[in-house]
Amino acid sequence: MQTIKNIYRAIYYRLFRLDDRLLLIVAGSLAGICSGLAAVALRLSLESVIEWLHPFRHYWWAFVLPAAGALLSSLYLEKVSKEGAGHGVPEVIYAVSRYGGLLRLRSSYSRLISSFLTISSGGSAGPEAPVVMSGSAIGSNIAKFLVLNDRQRITLVGCGTAGAISAIFNAPIAGLVFSIEVLLGEWKFVNIIPIAIAAVAGAQISQAIIPEQVLFNHQPFNTMAADILPCLCLAVLTAFTSVFFTKSLRKIGGFAKKSSLPLWSRAIIGGCLVGVIGIHMPLVLGEGYHFIQTMISGSFSMGLFLTFVAIFAKIFATAMTLGWGGSGGIFAPCLLIGSLTGVAFHKTLFFLLPSAGIASEGAYALLGMTGLISGVMQAPLTGIFLIVEITGGYETILPLILVSSISATMSHYIEPASFYLKDLIEKGQFMRPGTDARILSDLSLNEIIETNYTKVSENMVFRDFIEIIKLSQHNFFPVIEDETQIYKGIIQIRTIRKYALEPGMYDMVFLNQIMDTEVATASLEDDLQDVLDMMDLNNMDSIPVVENGRFVGMIQKTRILDLYRRELIMQTNI
Repeated sequence: MQTIKNIYRAIYYRLFRLDDRLLLIVAGSLAGICSGLAAVALRLSLESVIEWLHPFRHYWWAFVLPAAGALLSSLYLEKVSKEGAGHGVPEVIYAVSRYGGLLRLRSSYSRLISSFLTISSGGSAGPEAPVVMSGSAIGSNIAKFLVLNDRQRITLVGCGTAGAISAIFNAPIAGLVFSIEVLLGEWKFVNIIPIAIAAVAGAQISQAIIPEQVLFNHQPFNTMAADILPCLCLAVLTAFTSVFFTKSLRKIGGFAKKSSLPLWSRAIIGGCLVGVIGIHMPLVLGEGYHFIQTMISGSFSMGLFLTFVAIFAKIFATAMTLGWGGSGGIFAPCLLIGSLTGVAFHKTLFFLLPSAGIASEGAYALLGMTGLISGVMQAPLTGIFLIVEITGGYETILPLILVSSISATMSHYIEPASFYLKDLIEKGQFMRPGTDARILSDLSLNEIIETNYTKVSENMVFRDFIEIIKLSQHNFFPVIEDETQIYKGIIQIRTIRKYALEPGMYDMVFLNQIMDTEVATASLEDDLQDVLDMMDLNNMDSIPVVENGRFVGMIQKTRILDLYRRELIMQTNI
């Protein structure tokens, strides 16, 4: 047995450790396959249960179904898996930016179960974010099993995400782009290759189990030059709709968190409200893919007024689902809200200008989807490639690029942080790997502080201080009170030169007369970034650290830069 282990170890190190790129490709492929299987399992489970529950939607008590699903989902997350409700993507981004992509193993299945309970019962959410959480956790734990470093683990988190998105949408390019553009936030060659292979692996698993070409079928669209100006107007509309959607999610979710009600009761209230809306407007229930298909194919029968009402109903239903205890993602709601926005815009334009020679209603539903995805996530490439791949609408690529880029830009101008990043930025938790904030956050003040400084008494005569200077290599001397040992100030060699050059004053001057009491100080509770900002503001190369009135040590800028360089090398090393 020991011989077999030695052989395995030798093969492993010879094949993989000598070339980390090969290791990442093989491990990334495995992450893509596993996350693809998880995504397909969730998709098939949702389809079967939604179909089974469909006959019960016609009963008067059907409004309790979303409440029951949200209740079970919240109880599972709170009592069993010990995780919070919501969609999970910010948690993955936080793990990547702060902990090198370290995720728990149970996250690979907990969100799948909770979102399955929420969506299959009629909750207004999508399965995409839960599979992102699952795929990311799978990639993270594969990296943990292989004992990889932070940079390699982050790459495998991206591989798991790409495989999951590719499988759920059958869209490998969108999986690759979303993983890099939204999750990792850095386009590096060492990331792109393994993530691309993982995305293809996830898509191939999906196609092998569910053989289909595109998620939404349609007839080819014919867009012309006359559509350019309407596309610009639609991009503006989708940008404002995106901002309204994200603000509604945050406001309604924030109101729920401030209430004193327990999570399970909030889930029941939110689910019942969604169920009541769903009785009168069924398109708000679940992921809504069937209604997206009708809009793209041009068979959507709802009038102009009801289409506008449906937009706000879907936004409210999604906010009540995700903010009040349910679990799921915002991809599917964005697709439905975007297609409704595009259809409403087309109906309005056709009503005002009946003879306008513009593309069909289905084409504008397509454009509305990419506008919402790009605006909410502020990820234009994801919006473009996702819509093109899930619909096969390559003939609309130019207007898609136009709408996506303008919608994302305007949304960023109105709301600088995307929906996924807003909470993290407000909490100071968003730090991309390799950035100053991330590197400084990994450095501790305790490893930077120099403590071997000679303390001097405030009542010491200057002649005695001169003798101390002769035996010391330091340029700073903390001054303390004799009885209490409290820090009183600091003496800098460069500021006492005039006294040192006049021997006649050696016995006439005491240190409390020449010490500097106005020097800014730091404490052990300060962040290193705040300490650096304080030093820059006061034009200081060194700053004393004082805790509870007592001198602890000095922080030197040169020491910070030295450790910063070492940490940067470690974090960017593959």
